[in-house]
Amino acid sequence: MIRTLAIANYRSIRDLTMELHGLDVVTGANGSGKSSLYRALRLLAECAGGDSGNVVGSLARDGGLASTLWAGPETISDAMRRGEVPVQGTVRKDVVNLKLGYSGDDFGYLVDLGIPVPGGAGFDEETGRPRPTVFSRDPEIKREQIFSGPVARPGSLLVDRKGGLARLRGADGNWAELSRRLDTFQSMLTEVSDLDRAPEVLRVRDSVRSWRFYDHFRTDAEAPARQAQLGTRTPVLHHSGKDLAAALQTLREVGFERQLDAAVAHAFPGSRLSVAVSEEGRFSVELKQPGMLRPMKAAELSDGTLRFLLLTAALLTPRPPELMVLNEPETSLHVDLMPALAGLIVQASASSQVIVVTHSQPLLDALRESGAAQEHELYKDLGETRIRGLGSLEGPLWSWPKR
Repeated sequence: MIRTLAIANYRSIRDLTMELHGLDVVTGANGSGKSSLYRALRLLAECAGGDSGNVVGSLARDGGLASTLWAGPETISDAMRRGEVPVQGTVRKDVVNLKLGYSGDDFGYLVDLGIPVPGGAGFDEETGRPRPTVFSRDPEIKREQIFSGPVARPGSLLVDRKGGLARLRGADGNWAELSRRLDTFQSMLTEVSDLDRAPEVLRVRDSVRSWRFYDHFRTDAEAPARQAQLGTRTPVLHHSGKDLAAALQTLREVGFERQLDAAVAHAFPGSRLSVAVSEEGRFSVELKQPGMLRPMKAAELSDGTLRFLLLTAALLTPRPPELMVLNEPETSLHVDLMPALAGLIVQASASSQVIVVTHSQPLLDALRESGAAQEHELYKDLGETRIRGLGSLEGPLWSWPKR
């Protein structure tokens, strides 16, 4: 399980470390930084590549580091917080960086991204001058580390990447070169694949690639979940929800029929869910409701009903991930559905670590009643996202490496 999440210099997050407990709920007013925290988690996942994407590409599409970095002063003094002096910038002492990381029960991982340096595209062998590049918005990976224990310290480091050079600590405690030709735009998690020499890299990569993110399923008239789709066994719902019907049918056939029917009955008393399959093998969702002479097809369901079924398929997955992150799952749902949604989330947290980002008080109340959720309320202080109840010197230990 992830025990600590750390983010520095991303949008409204100047420096934040959060202790995680298994089922964590992130709340706060609009503009408090919930979306920044969620997006930072997605960026961290993209370091591992796979279906998550590519961290440098994502940052470049957002306009580069200039559009995503913390925009406030490098340091905020006590006098600024007390209002004795205006909030203003000072001479920069630190390098430009965006840092993301986590520590867990087995390994921890962190990455430091910065601006390109002249010659980042390499040097022309004849002239000795930097080669021209049009990829000037691409940030570079300056440092990566994999470590054991809660904090990256010299004695806990297992793999250390600086620039293009990655080193591995051997069983004898000595460092050995793992690679010296890593591209600045690629994480070592995607570039190093030596299972015999560096199993820690593959373990972290596979762990992070297993993370799942569900963010605002489409429920409009043209949403994929409303259309009949060719179906195959689907133990993991796609993040778009396009394979909803196949995922629900898979739940029935692998032994989750009782849990599925219970979730639907809790949310929609007296209703019965079924999956219709055409001769061409196209799957579609149908919901038989009390008093209706025929089942309602997916195209006829309300946005809230369809979204609840999507969340049900995601949370009841027979192949649970190491981490599942839900961003505002309450969108379009009636307040009466919050207890049923909270029940599904608590049930999912028994086999996966779950982080829920929400501003729904009814959902928060329902999760509180379970006794299983740990709440983290975000708020803004002089533009900086902070966790209510934690002072500047409180929270879990964390250490960022120097370049």
